[in-house]
Amino acid sequence: MAQSDDNIQLEGASTSKPTTAIDHPPANFLQPFDPENPLDWPLSRKWLVTDIISATGLNRIMVSTILAPALPAIAKEMAMSSTEEMMALSIYLLATAFGPLVIGPLSEVYGRQLILHASSVWFLVWNIVCGCAETKGTLLAARFLAGFGASAVYSLAGGVLNDIWRPEQRGKSLGVYLLIPLLGAAIGPILGGVIVANTTWRWIFWSTSIFQALMMGVSVFSFQETYAPEILRRRARRLNIPLEKRSMMNFTKALTRPVRFLLFHPIIQVSVLLSAFDYGILYITLSTFSSLWTSVYHQSVQISGLHYIACSLGEVIGSQVGGFLMDRLYMRPRRHTRPEARLPLEGFSMAIAALGLVFYGWAAHYKLYWVVVDVAVTIMMVGLQMFGMPVSGYIIDSYGEHTSSAMASLQFGRSLSAFLLPLFAPKMYQVLGYGWANSVLASAGLLMLGLVWVLWRYGPQWREKLVV
Repeated sequence: MAQSDDNIQLEGASTSKPTTAIDHPPANFLQPFDPENPLDWPLSRKWLVTDIISATGLNRIMVSTILAPALPAIAKEMAMSSTEEMMALSIYLLATAFGPLVIGPLSEVYGRQLILHASSVWFLVWNIVCGCAETKGTLLAARFLAGFGASAVYSLAGGVLNDIWRPEQRGKSLGVYLLIPLLGAAIGPILGGVIVANTTWRWIFWSTSIFQALMMGVSVFSFQETYAPEILRRRARRLNIPLEKRSMMNFTKALTRPVRFLLFHPIIQVSVLLSAFDYGILYITLSTFSSLWTSVYHQSVQISGLHYIACSLGEVIGSQVGGFLMDRLYMRPRRHTRPEARLPLEGFSMAIAALGLVFYGWAAHYKLYWVVVDVAVTIMMVGLQMFGMPVSGYIIDSYGEHTSSAMASLQFGRSLSAFLLPLFAPKMYQVLGYGWANSVLASAGLLMLGLVWVLWRYGPQWREKLVV
C-alpha cells in the first residue's frame, strides 16, 4: 500500500498506510468513534460540506463556458483575431490543467479549508479584472489567472469526498457532488446569451463575481476542515503536544507529488488517458453544439443556447445513475470490495456514449428534427458522465489521503484535452461531417475499453507498490 510522509498517525481516516513521526495517543483519532474524525461526522455535516464544495464548483465551471455567446462582441471591441477570440474562452481551461498541480499538494500540507478560501479570493479578484479589462492582453492574462484559482475545486473536491465519506458511500456522494457543477457547463451559455442580448459582455464577469462573493460568505462560516492530518495537528496544538515542523524537504516532496504520479504511476497514467478522452469528447460537444444550431439549423444565438439543457440533463441523469451503480458494484458481491470493483461500469457506460455519439452525429448529418438531435445528445452525455465517474472513484479509493494530488494529476490530462481537442473540432466536422466524425470518435471510445481491462488486470499489483 501507499507509503506516506505525514507526521501524525491516523486511525481509520484513510485507505493509505500512514507512517508516524509523533506517536502520542491524544493526537490520534479515538476508536471506534471520534466526533472530530470527518469519517464519524453526522450525515448532516457531511452533506453540508459536500454541498458547499458542489456549489463552489458550479460558479467556477460555469465561468468556463458562459463567455461563449459574448466572444463575437468581445472580439469586435478589442480587435481580436479568430485565434485570440478562441483563446479568450479556452485559456481558462488551460489554467485548470496547471493550477491543481500546485493547489492539490498545498491542501495536503495546509489543509482543505485554508486553500479553498485562498483560491476563492484569488479567483474573485481576477474575475473582476476580466470585467474591467480594456485590452485583449489584460483580458487573456486575467482569464488565465482566474482559471488558475478556479481550478482548486478540481483537486479539492476529490480530497474532501475522500476525507468524509467511506468507500461504500463514495458513489452516492460523488453523484450528489456532481449534481450542481454539471449544471454550470450548460447554464453558462444560456446565461451568457441572455446577458449579451440585454447588456454589456462585462456583466458576465461582474455577475459571476457577485455570486462568487456570496458563496465565499457562506463557505467561510459553513465549511469546516476535513483533512484528517490537519485536524490532528490542531488537536495536538490545543493539547500543547510538540509537533515536528514542516521541513522544506517534505514541502518540496508534496509539491512535486502530482508530477511524480504522472511520470511514475501506471494507475495514474492509464486513468489520465481514460479521463482525457472522456473530457475531450465532452468539450468537443460543448464547443461546437451552439454552431450546429446557428449554422446548420439557422437558429438565433439565444435559442441555440437553450439546447445545452439537453447536455446538462444527460450529465445529471448520468451522475445519479452512475453513483448508484458504483456503490452497488462495490458492495456486491462482498469479495469484490476493492477499487477495481467500480471498473465494469466503464464498459456499460462507454457503450451508451458510443450509441449516443453515432445517433447524434447522423441525426445532425441528415438535419433531423431538433428534438431528435437533443435526445441523442442527452443519451451521449449520460454515457460520458457515467464513464468518467468510476475513474474518479477508483483514484479516490486507491490514493487515500493523497487523493488531492492524484486528482490534480488526473485533471492535468483532462484540462489539456479539453483545451486542445476543441481547437480541431470545427475542421474535423467540416471535413468528415457530423455523422462520420462522431462515428470515428465512438469507435475510438470502444477501443479505449482496452485500457479499462489493463486497470482491472494490473491495478491490484500496482496499488500494492504505490509510493507517494
